[in-house]
Amino acid sequence: MHRRNKRGFHKNRRIMKRTVAAIFAVSILGAAMFLAQAYKTRGDRAGIVSVTGLGNLDFESDEIVWTGTFSRKNVNLSEGFAEIKSDRSKIEQYLLNKGVSINEIRFQQVSTQENEQSVYNEQGKYVGSKFETYELSQTVKLQSNDLDVVSGISREISELLNEGVQIRSDNPKYYYTKLDELKLNLIEQASENGRIRAEQIARNSKSTLQGLKSARLGVFQILGYNSGESYSWSGTFNTSSRWKTASITVKMDFEVE
Repeated sequence: MHRRNKRGFHKNRRIMKRTVAAIFAVSILGAAMFLAQAYKTRGDRAGIVSVTGLGNLDFESDEIVWTGTFSRKNVNLSEGFAEIKSDRSKIEQYLLNKGVSINEIRFQQVSTQENEQSVYNEQGKYVGSKFETYELSQTVKLQSNDLDVVSGISREISELLNEGVQIRSDNPKYYYTKLDELKLNLIEQASENGRIRAEQIARNSKSTLQGLKSARLGVFQILGYNSGESYSWSGTFNTSSRWKTASITVKMDFEVE
């Protein structure tokens, strides 16, 4: 009886050793497979190179807008309107003589306001106000593709003072009517610039540039050419300069291996 128990004990012990060995072997195999898979995942993962491409272009505006305001003062409203109407005719004829087309001339409606004069008593105390005169004003606007003619008018319009026309000339504004085409050219240029930068970074790091992962447009700017204007985070649109510089940025992410 004692011998049978002893043989059973040794038999169970051998079974336990085999079981532990098997579990240990499976554990080692599982760990090895896990490490191999982790290494493969890490090796398959591509790196990312982020760059900002820049595109810029100098160009000349192709449209000009100029405004001038003329005015009259009169205690009689009807006479004031007649004077404004006469001034309008003189201005229109002046512009036509300068080579402007009638279709490029726009007159806004006449604006009227009453001017009052302060009244003081003998002691110098303010007691109220009284009507002084009517002031009538009207704005003329030119919109043209002939930049030379209109810019010249903006400087020479004071010649009408010799004819009794009281007119104030505003600085002309310059625009470009093909902005969509301009933007496309800039985006193409900025994208190419970004790719060149990414390729240089990849070469320096002994990597190979793969496909484009993402791209985001940056700020679109139009500044006066050599004007010294500052860039704005929200974008700048210059209208005071005839010659301008447009720029745009493209932020790009490339995969590398």
